[in-house]
Amino acid sequence: MIPLLKIATYHNLTDLELISLFSEGDDGAFTEIYNRHWKQVLYYAAQKTGNMTAAEDIVQDVFVSLWKRKDQLQISSDFKNYLIVSIKYRVLNFLSRERTKRLVEEKNALNYDILDDSTQQYLEFEELYSLLEDMIAQLPEKTALIYRMSKEQGMSHREIANEMSMTEKAVNASLVRTKRIFRAKLHIFLSGFLL
Repeated sequence: MIPLLKIATYHNLTDLELISLFSEGDDGAFTEIYNRHWKQVLYYAAQKTGNMTAAEDIVQDVFVSLWKRKDQLQISSDFKNYLIVSIKYRVLNFLSRERTKRLVEEKNALNYDILDDSTQQYLEFEELYSLLEDMIAQLPEKTALIYRMSKEQGMSHREIANEMSMTEKAVNASLVRTKRIFRAKLHIFLSGFLL
């Protein structure tokens, strides 16, 4: 049990001070961080997903991830912004999984002939789409979020820059790096695929 005096002390600390204490093993600092932010990020996640259960899972995942990575946490910017970016990334993953699930249901609803050319093309597309999703999942959270905002949501570099509190130049540089990575990996996949 954390003494009341210590709880009052936590209440007076900034997020970054709490993160620093938490990184050093102070579980009470983590509790304060959680209590300070969970309602806001849950509301945000629920708004974006339209699904309270999914929003609760997303928020739990973010805080569990923080807990697991407490020894490696290096947050130098606004912690609330860090949380929102983490939530956005997981929301986009959730929406992508929901879209995939919906596509699979639609596919199953149609009776394709196994020998039909369009079915083979669809399966090849699904394999390529799955590879792309895997590559996105391997990117750092912020880079993946920028990529999804650009390609899946159709946001301009300026809109992404405003949303992510960064410059348009930084957004462009991130997308160029991501495209290079994807091009190299897809080249290897396509070379093997076409043989």
